[in-house]
Amino acid sequence: MGSEWVIELTRQALWLTLLLGGPFMMVALMLGLSISVIQAATQINEMTLSFVPKLFGIGLCLWLASGWMVRQWTTFTTEIIELIGSGAFP
Repeated sequence: MGSEWVIELTRQALWLTLLLGGPFMMVALMLGLSISVIQAATQINEMTLSFVPKLFGIGLCLWLASGWMVRQWTTFTTEIIELIGSGAFP
């Protein structure tokens, strides 16, 4: 029974990691791709031109999604603490 709990807990933790990190990766990917197309079209090769919009985009994403992220994280943590408290972990 011990290995099943560890595998399930690891699966849930990895899923939560993807769920919480996915929006940031998508914002960075879309902004980076958009800026790269603009840089290729205008032949401007400035590194900060792609870094600054990504920084602001990820900051905006963090600001907008922070409440949802905290709820997801606290739900996961509460479930683990309840499992430990109930003696369900071996």
